[in-house]
Amino acid sequence: MPPVCGGSADRAILRGAAGVRRCVRSVAPVRVVTNAEDEGTGLSRDLRVNEMIRVPNVRVVDEEGSQLGVLPTHQALRVAQERGFDLVEVAPNASPPVVKFLDYGQFKYEQARKEKEARKHQRSVEFKEIRLKPKIGKGDFDTKVRRAIEFLEEGDRVKVTVQFRGREVSHAYIGRDLLLRFGDLIKDHGAVERQPLLEGKSMSMTVASTHKPKTTTPSAARPDGTPAPDAPEPQEPSSAPPVAPQALEAAPTTPAAGG
Repeated sequence: MPPVCGGSADRAILRGAAGVRRCVRSVAPVRVVTNAEDEGTGLSRDLRVNEMIRVPNVRVVDEEGSQLGVLPTHQALRVAQERGFDLVEVAPNASPPVVKFLDYGQFKYEQARKEKEARKHQRSVEFKEIRLKPKIGKGDFDTKVRRAIEFLEEGDRVKVTVQFRGREVSHAYIGRDLLLRFGDLIKDHGAVERQPLLEGKSMSMTVASTHKPKTTTPSAARPDGTPAPDAPEPQEPSSAPPVAPQALEAAPTTPAAGG
């Protein structure tokens, strides 16, 4: 049993070659748990399968979803193997844990395919920034407002910033009025999350979109990576009967008069 240093059991007194007494804190090993459950599914990413299931009894659900009741684990495993399936623990926190007869390889393939499809069609919300100046003109101001509305309609969040130069920061109320007017013009597309706040030589306001993020569908592309042009729409066939070509009539020839 190592000696205790400073009244703590996790410190030990060591004596070096030079006779110096020092304290060293011992570090306990860290156990990392990776068996986290997926949100909303009830199934964990790393499921225990077949011989990995160590509990004595399990509640069994067969491949058709029928309840087989509570069985010893070794018996449930034998029945699953006789039917050509794996014994997969789908609800480890239940009492007793719930297992199901599954083709585990096919199950993992389907899960990966569904996750890939979900990632393909989802769109992450981006954070856009609109920068203004205290002396911005009306035309430029209206352009910035339209640009912010486009971002909000896409479902993105927008940060509107007024940048001051030199002594302009002493008239910060101008930037505040500008941001409040900006927020009033885009109120039908977004809600102000953070009111105008002066930070250094800039004043900013954050707006959250009230629209759902739009999903983008990948379009066809050429082998060189350039987008393919839109194909022309097929034309409907004409209902009028085809016109037969007119035959060329040969003009009658008159015999030449004899001399």
